Amino acid sequence: MNSFWVIMLIAGMLTFGIRLSFILLADHWQPSERIERSLRFVPIAVLSAIIFPELIMPQGYIDVSFANLRLVAGVVAIGVAWKTKNIVWTILAGMVILLVLN
Repeated sequence: MNSFWVIMLIAGMLTFGIRLSFILLADHWQPSERIERSLRFVPIAVLSAIIFPELIMPQGYIDVSFANLRLVAGVVAIGVAWKTKNIVWTILAGMVILLVLN
């Protein structure tokens, strides 16, 4: 139990140090235009890596049929997002469709 708290303390200090380093370096270093353009795609890539496996493989295997209710609700949510550009309507649409289909 004692080593657990040591590990937690070290992990917390490392996390704090990493975040603090970005705050301290913000005044002294500006990323290039190319890096800034590239960083705009990070949220899209991360969210895609989290969301698409849940939509396409809900049972652990690839299922792209209409029987995959998560995929159907996800496609509807993607359509709503594209049309409205509103995150609240997108989430509500996906949740309502999944609830109705279940």
